[in-house]
Amino acid sequence: MAVLPGTAERVPEHTPASFNRAIRLDTDGTVRWYAEHPEHINDRLETLEREWDIERMLEANASTLAFIGTLLGAFVSPYWLILPALVTLFLFQHAVQGWCPPLPILRKLGFRTSREIDTERYALKVLRGDFGPLAQGEPAGQAQRALQAVRR
Repeated sequence: MAVLPGTAERVPEHTPASFNRAIRLDTDGTVRWYAEHPEHINDRLETLEREWDIERMLEANASTLAFIGTLLGAFVSPYWLILPALVTLFLFQHAVQGWCPPLPILRKLGFRTSREIDTERYALKVLRGDFGPLAQGEPAGQAQRALQAVRR
């Protein structure tokens, strides 16, 4: 019997490797930049607190489409009720499998999982010194050690 993927792994497992790689390289580059510009880390951490992860984006889009479809079904034509039915089916598919039709588009646009956002958040906290001696040395080494520590 196949085991369903865990919450943290299901989106990356159903995302093209090139999209996952681009997201990871972008995060790595961002952490390297902040290793060289530590005076901006607090601002970046505040930005990360407001960043929408892919789950939130999928939920917002699904609920919006379901609501619009329900309104159109009630006031225009009952055929519009197909829209919320499909949207809820796709949302259920995503909950179980970690994939749904909008997922590749959102990943291509750079929407990250909460774990991917947390990787950047905690790497920046390492650089800021929140976790002690991991952030010593030259900026490139600091960034590398920070990323290794949070990806274990």
